[in-house]
Amino acid sequence: MMKHPEIYNAAQLAAFIQQIGFLPLLDSCIPGFAAEQIVADDCHYVVFPDGGWDWPLWKWKGPIVSEGGCVYGKFFGGKAGFISREWWPDFCNFRRSSHPMPEEGSIEETILLTLGGQGSLITRELRAACGFTGPKMRSRFDSYVTRLQMATRIVTQDFVYPIDKHGHEYGWGWSLLTTPEQLFGREACQCPERTPKESLQRMVEHLMPFLPEAGKLQIAKLFIK
Repeated sequence: MMKHPEIYNAAQLAAFIQQIGFLPLLDSCIPGFAAEQIVADDCHYVVFPDGGWDWPLWKWKGPIVSEGGCVYGKFFGGKAGFISREWWPDFCNFRRSSHPMPEEGSIEETILLTLGGQGSLITRELRAACGFTGPKMRSRFDSYVTRLQMATRIVTQDFVYPIDKHGHEYGWGWSLLTTPEQLFGREACQCPERTPKESLQRMVEHLMPFLPEAGKLQIAKLFIK
């Protein structure tokens, strides 16, 4: 199991992400290496007798991304997680070496060009802007966006929630998507001083003290997707 401090709020989790560098949200290939598994019991998902629910960890995502200096997206085997800004250049350096820019005329290129022109869009707005409005188009479109997140071409800027008649946010919220270049600048997505292989080695060696029961190969699998 991963060694970690007690975590009861978004600020504590953001601080731990800054320390560890990488943290899946819900699960990973390494037991215990997930935000859901390290936060206090009171922060887990709970359903109330009246049908309502509460999930503090889920609500923390927005503040951690917008105020905690972390990058959020589907980076780990197509599943969501956090990466600190400090480690983002190395992560981009390695991941983009096996995920080049989309081919001209491809759907992925259309998605990136649309985001580039709009700045940021919630997922359903981006889907409509790219023409994915027909039946059964949602899951198909989402798979393209997931691949672009895995390639470090799209990240979540924040989360947008609908507002009820009393002015309160509700529901699961929508991801506000953008490109990391627009959010952080082009230089923040580059690591010219290291090769992709050197970035991978550096990331693996950084995580090893946090995951003493995991081997190098197991840790490397987090990044080789």
